[in-house]
Amino acid sequence: QVQLVESGGGLVQPGGSLTLSCKVSGTIFRLYDMGWYHQAPAKQRELVAAITSGGTTNYADSVKGRFTISRDNAENTVYLQMNSLKPEDTAVYYCNAHYSRYTDFWGQGTQVTVSS
Repeated sequence: QVQLVESGGGLVQPGGSLTLSCKVSGTIFRLYDMGWYHQAPAKQRELVAAITSGGTTNYADSVKGRFTISRDNAENTVYLQMNSLKPEDTAVYYCNAHYSRYTDFWGQGTQVTVSS
């Protein structure tokens, strides 16, 4: 059974930093493209950052220069380092593991709130 467990969310002041982690079990992590998405209330889920199995990264324009996605295949974990956080970054952040149309998995989400 494939499981994705996110951690690291919380409350942070504007300008602060958080690091999210997503640990994957039950599958061969290194084969998967990994992504972080966020979903604010009453809005659609959106891609924040992604990293392929080969290590290529891409970011939403809104987070370029502030967020960094990375992966540790030895630890079966993907990270999202978030710096210079803004109130508009407030959302539930979800981890996604994608290998094919039929092997696509989501974590349960972790809340990030940016507020003074």
